[in-house]
Amino acid sequence: MSSGYNILLTGGSGFLGTALIRELLDETSPIPVRELRILDLQSLKDQMDQRITFIRGDVTDRDILLEACRQMDLVIHSAAVVDWGTRSKRQILAVNYTGTLNVIEACRSCGVKQLVYTSSLDVLFDGKPLVDVDELTPYPMKHSTSYCVSKYLAETKVLEANREGLRTCVIRPADIYGEGDPYHIGSLIQMARKGFYVRLGNGKSRCQHAYVGNVAHAHVLAGGSLLNGNTSTHGRAYFITDGPPSNFFTFFDTFVEAAGYSIRPRNAWLPRWFAFSLGCISESVAFLLRPIHRYAPKMSRFAVTYTCTDYTFGSDRAEKDFGFKPKYSRQEAFERTVAYFRRNS
Repeated sequence: MSSGYNILLTGGSGFLGTALIRELLDETSPIPVRELRILDLQSLKDQMDQRITFIRGDVTDRDILLEACRQMDLVIHSAAVVDWGTRSKRQILAVNYTGTLNVIEACRSCGVKQLVYTSSLDVLFDGKPLVDVDELTPYPMKHSTSYCVSKYLAETKVLEANREGLRTCVIRPADIYGEGDPYHIGSLIQMARKGFYVRLGNGKSRCQHAYVGNVAHAHVLAGGSLLNGNTSTHGRAYFITDGPPSNFFTFFDTFVEAAGYSIRPRNAWLPRWFAFSLGCISESVAFLLRPIHRYAPKMSRFAVTYTCTDYTFGSDRAEKDFGFKPKYSRQEAFERTVAYFRRNS
């Protein structure tokens, strides 16, 4: 389409959503954009581009979704509740699972033909090591948390929808970091500020990381592949990472120090069993205080298990099917991220 496509992005005000907007509207984007419609509860920080239309709402509201999906060519569904074991099952399923069902139904009702869904590597995670797995690895019999369950259920429904006329694909990002990272770097910087920096486990576990810009780039490439009629992409899930595996804490230590914070003590590691016990206590305290004060404890059993367990994979299928390669090098991603936290911490 010489005049461009109409694209709906759910969750566009979030961490990944902000990067998706940048990649979609970038002059090098493989998808020419006529209108980029954003559905989110939070307003956009920057809405200067005239191609952007903002709709306030969320994916639990079917009527808002129907309005948002009208005359769209592609939907990128990235809205989700991200949880490490501290929110209620009902809340998580309402947004992540039922919300995704609402998106699928709105696409069908409005004649949208293409849907890219932001899933999670957690669809395979059950607390056991996963080493060099790929997209053919089966789902586990039981998942670790309600969040894992919600993403698994939503992902399977999106893939099923492809067999029923809607062209779909699923992106499973590695652990995402970058400018504005709300999950990892900020919390570690706070710990460094307090002068007592501890890590979990023994430093031997390895996992995958991916810069937010590269994850967003993968979504855009996948969406372009669907729009261009590349049948290789239809009904498939894709792991996305942009570098070799490394330990969670040693990977992020470099960002904390480069942002100007000292790590003391240098080699404080809490044994996994001890950290898991602290997670149990922390969750119990949060539960007991819930009638008076709701808060999400930073330490949870899932967080301990997740950061202390091997989980490695590659992006070979994404490279083969829609040409994914990191747009941003590890060095550029590092410099962009550190610059942000130097300015904002």
